[in-house]
Amino acid sequence: MNIFGSYPKTRLRRLRKSRWMRNLISETSISSNDLILPIFIRDGKNKVEIIKSMPGVKRYTIDKLPTILKQVKKYKIPMVALFPYTPNNKKDDLGSEALNSNNLVCRSIRLIKEKFPEIGVMCDVALDPYTSHGHDGVIFNKQVDNERTIKILVKQALLQAKMGCDVIAPSDMMDGRVGEIRKVLDKNNFKDVSILSYAVKYASSFYGPFRDAVGTKSKLKSDKKTYQMDYRNTLESYREVGLDIKEGADMVMVKPGIIYLDIINKIKKNFKIPVLAYQVSGEYSLIKNAIQKKILNEESIIESIYSFKRAGACAIVTYFAIDIAKKLKKY
Repeated sequence: MNIFGSYPKTRLRRLRKSRWMRNLISETSISSNDLILPIFIRDGKNKVEIIKSMPGVKRYTIDKLPTILKQVKKYKIPMVALFPYTPNNKKDDLGSEALNSNNLVCRSIRLIKEKFPEIGVMCDVALDPYTSHGHDGVIFNKQVDNERTIKILVKQALLQAKMGCDVIAPSDMMDGRVGEIRKVLDKNNFKDVSILSYAVKYASSFYGPFRDAVGTKSKLKSDKKTYQMDYRNTLESYREVGLDIKEGADMVMVKPGIIYLDIINKIKKNFKIPVLAYQVSGEYSLIKNAIQKKILNEESIIESIYSFKRAGACAIVTYFAIDIAKKLKKY
């Protein structure tokens, strides 16, 4: 790249001298349209429960969902992502509760579509919130079995579509699941239901607080490295994304976010497909705890979100979504 001009004729500070000038020439912009809010749901009534490892994030019983959804609507956040905290007595080796049409996710979808129809709904397709062992699939011969798991995931995805889910988001990392889900959705006349594939999901330590939030941390006795990606690898992400696009994925997710900005950038440049980023629970909690301890200030939240946009993400799943939507008016 050629650099033109020289000091003192060229003074780059001239372009930074006022807020309006900085806004005028900014290369990247963010609006509430770029945000997706994850929401944790739980059994019971009239409860809003604090999650200790994720300061400021709560679990909501379904009757209390409107309290958070009203804010989503007010700040024009286009979509929410639902994650259930399944009671232990509803968990088993096969994750059977995932196929219950009256489970937490299905009841939440119905409520949102009835009372907040303008809000999009994204649903995770994976078995970890429902299994007694905390894995994303079915255990067979001491391994998560790919084909046995897909058979259940396909039924889970179809059920969510029937309930009114707008975006089916398989996060399980089983090989071939996107194609099977697309096939069953099309066969059942859900051709307009989108698939957001968690195509690039690394086996990361940054998921810890999330596992607390959905109640899987104490269940999981081994890691997920046999199906989630090795964080030492880049080229493998191209194969994952390429295969999922061929199978029918409309969008792809890179997860975690901040520590994989290089991957987001490479996927966007190479595939020209909508790429979403997930600012995961560990990334959220690091920033939130640092703000509470006054190590960082709150502008660090906005700065972190801009990093995703610069890298090429078209949208960000973040627990800061409402905080960001409030703050954007200042920028």
